[in-house]
Amino acid sequence: MSFRIVWRQQAKKQLAAVWLNTPNRRAEITAAAHRVEQRLRRDPLSVGESRGGNFRLVFDGPIGVLFEVDLQAQIVRVISLGPAGPP
Repeated sequence: MSFRIVWRQQAKKQLAAVWLNTPNRRAEITAAAHRVEQRLRRDPLSVGESRGGNFRLVFDGPIGVLFEVDLQAQIVRVISLGPAGPP
């Protein structure tokens, strides 16, 4: 079964800001965001670490992503995104 991914507007803005502020890592950031999204579609509860309730946190290369899993609706909501380390 595949989960639908919903990016909150704030998370989209944060991804754009990270991408714009690290021109030397843009390809890496794009690839990491794609990998995370693909993993979340398949099995979001096996991705990252629990942060209480339905919230989870995953790090992939240069980014960290906070997301919420709604099992009943089969939706993953990307709540926020930020750099995982120094630029």
